[in-house]
Amino acid sequence: MAKRYLVTGGAGFIGSAVVRKLIASTPHEVLVVDKLTYAGNLDSLRSVAGSDRYRFMRADIVDAERMKTVINEYQPDVIMHLAAESHVDRSIHGPGVFVQTNVVGTFTLLQAALAYWSRLDAARRDTFRFHHISTDEVFGSLGHEGFFHEEYPYQPNSPYSASKAASDHFVRAWHHTYGLPTLITNCSNNYGPYHFPEKLIPLMILNALEGKPLPVYGKGENVRDWLYVEDHADALILVAGKGRVGENYNIGGWNERTNIDVVRSICQLVDEMAPSNAIAPREKLISYVTDRPGHDLRYAIDASKIERELGWRPSETFETGLRKTVSWYLDNQAWWERVRSGVYQGERLGVAI
Repeated sequence: MAKRYLVTGGAGFIGSAVVRKLIASTPHEVLVVDKLTYAGNLDSLRSVAGSDRYRFMRADIVDAERMKTVINEYQPDVIMHLAAESHVDRSIHGPGVFVQTNVVGTFTLLQAALAYWSRLDAARRDTFRFHHISTDEVFGSLGHEGFFHEEYPYQPNSPYSASKAASDHFVRAWHHTYGLPTLITNCSNNYGPYHFPEKLIPLMILNALEGKPLPVYGKGENVRDWLYVEDHADALILVAGKGRVGENYNIGGWNERTNIDVVRSICQLVDEMAPSNAIAPREKLISYVTDRPGHDLRYAIDASKIERELGWRPSETFETGLRKTVSWYLDNQAWWERVRSGVYQGERLGVAI
């Protein structure tokens, strides 16, 4: 049965992957609500823009009256909330906007959704879902062993993760206090096509292509669990459709890598796929820079709950996903050149003031 999905942040990296998949692989209608900040890019939705099941509205989730109007007029069956300021380095440099978008924006959206849901008839109230998409960074830093599970205590260590932790708690509270049918997912680090170039993997790919330095924080020993964005989009759509109301689901790739190993893998792939005698081997471009403040040592997600309850597992290994990602950037120079010619020019962010 076709439903109406309202996707906030749908022009962003993960949001656009969800929207492309909803239009390409389901009968559902989609309304994207996005402020189009530096990380929002309608080019990422070009492949679905011609669909009669797709609509776009430029709006800020902090605008309470606009959110009420949008939700009441569109009459969604599912709200997938991905709109967020998401880059740790930017949160260190300017935390205020993270509080506004991630905390105040989520509160504003919850209030609008609650007012709308309260007026629905019984059947639609039962099937409505508010799905909040979050991060594993809310759990803080792991040691060398163990995994984040759904009951792991929150211990955010950056302004970004603190703002996302707060938004998670608001969503949980609106379910337990007001009965709003919510779902929360916490994911590990995403990578893949259409990724904004300030993030580690696309930044290293583009710098390696251009023969620029490859800056690695500290000694490159920090560990992340990597999740291919198309796998994440599959998981999110599955949770929105079949997840148990009030539950949290962790979504991870079972792909732990140190940052330095990620960068070396990128160097090898770029050397192979875009050979250059003048630049190769790209590993010589690696430089170690001062670590960012409060840099968490290790993230790793236990994704067994979503596999056990909903049957989801990632399709891509890190090796297959990274090869697809490098290939995409090689084939889509026009996309990333337009991005890099705008607000972001590849400068270092995340220096504490």
